[in-house]
Amino acid sequence: MRAFVAVEIQDDNILDAIVKIQSEFKIRATPVNKKNMHFTLLFLGEITEDAVENVKKALGTISFRKIDVNFTHVGAFPNPRSARVIWIGVDETSSKQLVELALQVEKKLAPLGFRSDKPFKPHLTIFRIKNKVDGIPEIMEKFKKIDLGKYTVTEFKLKQSILTPSGPVYSDLQVILAK
Repeated sequence: MRAFVAVEIQDDNILDAIVKIQSEFKIRATPVNKKNMHFTLLFLGEITEDAVENVKKALGTISFRKIDVNFTHVGAFPNPRSARVIWIGVDETSSKQLVELALQVEKKLAPLGFRSDKPFKPHLTIFRIKNKVDGIPEIMEKFKKIDLGKYTVTEFKLKQSILTPSGPVYSDLQVILAK
């Protein structure tokens, strides 16, 4: 099964504000459905049922405190002119705490063979872009500073992802609560 570890956004006010931002981007791109908004702490890829059980045991040993996340700006990977992903970023304090959580996840799962292929950069993907789209830097200029409010992270999850023609379908395999 295809799996990943994530922090989901479950605040309707913030999700609705993100959908409003998405609507202001008049571009040919695939918007991420608001019910799928999350920070991917670690992508695990295709794993076996046995691996899932080992991952659950390892994740269950993680202890973390609640994290207050402030969404502050819009960015793009690899850059606005050649964007493949448009995302919403967080302030420096939120970023450090999310990075710390991602590092804990990776540290616990590394002995099982799971490692990130690049350093974790906290971001909430809002668009995926298949073909080059013009005008993104100009649109993004409007969103270089945003304030969507504060979201308190109280849990992270081991998620299953099933890819379908209409987009991914996610389900929870495990929920780890903040202490």
